Amino acid sequence: MPDLLIELFSEEIPARMQTRAGEDLKKRITDGLVEAGLTYASAAALTTPRRLTLAVEGLLTESPTIREERKGPKVGAPDKAIEGFLRGAGLTRDQLEERDTPKGAVYFAQIEKPGRPAAEIVAEVLEATIRNFPWPKSMRWGSGPMRWVRPLHSILCILTDETGAQVVPLEVEGITSGDTTEGHRFMAPNRFAVSSFEDYAAKLKRAFVVLSPEERTEHIWNDAQNMTFAAGLEVVDDKGLLAEVAGLVEWPVVLMGQIDDEFLDLPPEVLQTSMKEHQKFFSVRNPKTGRIERFITVANRETADNGATILAGNQKVLSARLADAKFFWENDLRVAKSDIAQWTCALENVTFHNKLGTQAERIDRIAALAHELAPVTGADADQAEKAARLAKADLSSEMVYEFPELQGLMGRYYIEAAGEDAAVAAVAQDHYSPLGPSDDVPTAPLSVTVALADKLDTLTGFWAIEEKPTGSKDPFALRRAALGVTRLILENDLRLSLDRFFDSQLIRAESAINEALPEANVLDLLEEIAERGVFGAAFQTVRDRVDDLPAAAFLELEKKVPDASDDLLSFFHDRLKVFLRDEGIRHDIIDACIAMEGNDDLNLLVKRARALNAVITTEDGENLVQGFKRANNILTQAEEKDGVEYSYGADVKFAETDSEKALFAALDAAQAQIDPALRAEDFPTAMAAMAALRGPVDAFFEDVQVNTDNDILRRNRLNLLSQIRSVCSSVADLTKIEG
Repeated sequence: MPDLLIELFSEEIPARMQTRAGEDLKKRITDGLVEAGLTYASAAALTTPRRLTLAVEGLLTESPTIREERKGPKVGAPDKAIEGFLRGAGLTRDQLEERDTPKGAVYFAQIEKPGRPAAEIVAEVLEATIRNFPWPKSMRWGSGPMRWVRPLHSILCILTDETGAQVVPLEVEGITSGDTTEGHRFMAPNRFAVSSFEDYAAKLKRAFVVLSPEERTEHIWNDAQNMTFAAGLEVVDDKGLLAEVAGLVEWPVVLMGQIDDEFLDLPPEVLQTSMKEHQKFFSVRNPKTGRIERFITVANRETADNGATILAGNQKVLSARLADAKFFWENDLRVAKSDIAQWTCALENVTFHNKLGTQAERIDRIAALAHELAPVTGADADQAEKAARLAKADLSSEMVYEFPELQGLMGRYYIEAAGEDAAVAAVAQDHYSPLGPSDDVPTAPLSVTVALADKLDTLTGFWAIEEKPTGSKDPFALRRAALGVTRLILENDLRLSLDRFFDSQLIRAESAINEALPEANVLDLLEEIAERGVFGAAFQTVRDRVDDLPAAAFLELEKKVPDASDDLLSFFHDRLKVFLRDEGIRHDIIDACIAMEGNDDLNLLVKRARALNAVITTEDGENLVQGFKRANNILTQAEEKDGVEYSYGADVKFAETDSEKALFAALDAAQAQIDPALRAEDFPTAMAAMAALRGPVDAFFEDVQVNTDNDILRRNRLNLLSQIRSVCSSVADLTKIEG
């Protein structure tokens, strides 16, 4: 069986595209080969900045001959139908076979597709792959229609077996396939022929090209660690930068350079970001001081002076970059120490969203919500409001303008420089977290408060203007914000009613987009919400107080806010199902808990769901659910038939069997345990008491006929089933459980 080697050689491929391009090449080629009947043993894709390589082992020499029988139209069918069948089968009428069937004589065709040589199939598949390659961005060059990420120079395509290597002939826009490639652009630019993958990889290595991205990555990291360790320093781990740099070089040469002393007092994050973003340098840290003191750069060639000239040039460019960073840092510090509030004022001229006002208006909303949230999170309300007003001040700083990824982190430095408490300063950095499922969640009360306020304002604001996620589209990262709120609540064990805070923040968002609702009126309305906790009453109060609020505007707001609040809570519940799925909690178990009162308290909801899951996944729990559903079905059917509701309470004096009497006792005992457990929010105890009903319920249904001819006994037993439904439903809505 021959082996296949393909190389597509071009100008430099952007590092961020290389891995995906290798995967696409492998998939498109191997899928095309298999579809044509050519199976293979294994395939591997490799990439360098100038080449995509695919090695396929154990390829069939030709595709197998395919024979199939195809049923056609009936004998005597119209000529057009028969001719269409013949065209599809590639046969003539005299090649058809007539065969009797229960529905009459029918034409059958015996079709044989002979096998094709591997080279022919490979050429077709490779040409189609090149012409239709899914680059994120591509370009045309010259006069032809050919598109590639960068100009494509050559195509290497050979099949190798025990007799030697055979070039697979093909031509794409004037580029003819061959068995040659090039080595390093500067150190070994001449072309050379190869006869197999092993020969190809070995000759490339001699021509100063490391073909494997993993090998280049390992080489860079090992050399960087060894070099810094010898100097008593350590390289800052950055896997993303490492992967990118490995995609920029074919022959990595690791060099370590100096940072001028005048820049060593810059915050380490500033040094690290500036070197990474602009120069693709690794930061080198002094483990004793934590300062960034040197840098690692990776050259793409060896030089006679061992990289001295390269390092000198890099250090010169880096000094210019860091001089800019130092200028921004010193200017920002002067502003922060004199009057940091001017940065917040400057945000009055920065639009957050054209329907939701400026960044300054958004900060006002976040600060007001942080003040409301503080009693729940255990933070000081005035401190929370202050921290919220300062948290985004650094958006106006020169450093964050240059390096947006430093927002928050620079805010912490600047707020501390302004003389504020460290806890207030930490909010600037922490309130953006968590940014993803693996990001740490803030735990300091002030940081938790502002982080919640920030994310809730984002969600309620975009819900107010009906900019919600749809399908896979989520341009404002609202799913991430909802997950962040969920994690902040659960991991800090917070108890809060989301509905109330949705309502208050939705009204603030409405004030930003509805001039008919002045801020003073909003504050009155929020005060009533806080005092009464009843949305309808708050609306009535504000309606009585505000004479100039048009009735139509009020009615629209009165309907819109509760509807948006309910819809947003449903969105949270859907996100919660995804979050708890990783714990193995099924969506129907969560639905059974969502149906209960207090479902806007995520902490309460999750505790209930976890306790129910622990019961439902046991044998007793599964059987109890079946018993509950049987009781509920019988009861529902009887109530529909009789036109009454059996909820008057059963009387034990009408119990005939021991199992019936035992069920009365078990229900009373369960109720006595469940009620105080639910009041104490001790869901495991309540669920365990419910699960203990499994045995008595099973025994009851085995011994007792509910729909007996005796009407008194029947009504009593139906009321007993109602008690089963009532006791179980006080814990969770078991009708939502599947199965």
